[in-house]
Amino acid sequence: MNVIQTQLKDVLIIEPNVFKDPRGYFLETYHEKRYAEAGIRKRFVQDNLSFSIQGTLRGLHFQIQHPQAKLVQVIKGKIVDVAVDIRPKSETFGQWVAVELSDENSRQLLIPEGFAHGFCVVSEIAYFIYKCSDVYYPKDEGGILWCDPDIGIEWPISNPLLSAKDQAYPVLKNLTPEQLFSPEREL
Repeated sequence: MNVIQTQLKDVLIIEPNVFKDPRGYFLETYHEKRYAEAGIRKRFVQDNLSFSIQGTLRGLHFQIQHPQAKLVQVIKGKIVDVAVDIRPKSETFGQWVAVELSDENSRQLLIPEGFAHGFCVVSEIAYFIYKCSDVYYPKDEGGILWCDPDIGIEWPISNPLLSAKDQAYPVLKNLTPEQLFSPEREL
């Protein structure tokens, strides 16, 4: 397993060992002890699967009182996955990182608490799985407009398929610190 630091502290690209032969391949998508030895000591309590068609953009999502770390991976297709630092006291507040995840590269992205998350689908379809460090609380959702000009994410699509909720999120500068991540709430 290879762990790569991105330009945002604690957002990590994980390249699992993939064992291929003429029948196909095998890889461990998570092994608590091996991940802990690599410095990843998150406790994951919920797994999710998302299916989306090409052009879909989901995000930018986070939870306020129950922040979630996420370990994300594509098992079919290709996406561009984005994490935005929403820690008000962080030196990288409002900065973002994008990583291509696909069934071909088998990469994972670890997004810690304190980051908004989103992705867009660039293949015909995508199956996206992710582990969360806290359960989903619908009343605790927060979000940032996917095309916030102050953040300036360079999405690979210009006219995405969006949910009504994702279209209505505010821009980051219109959110108060209480509507974002607080280290006092960190797990």
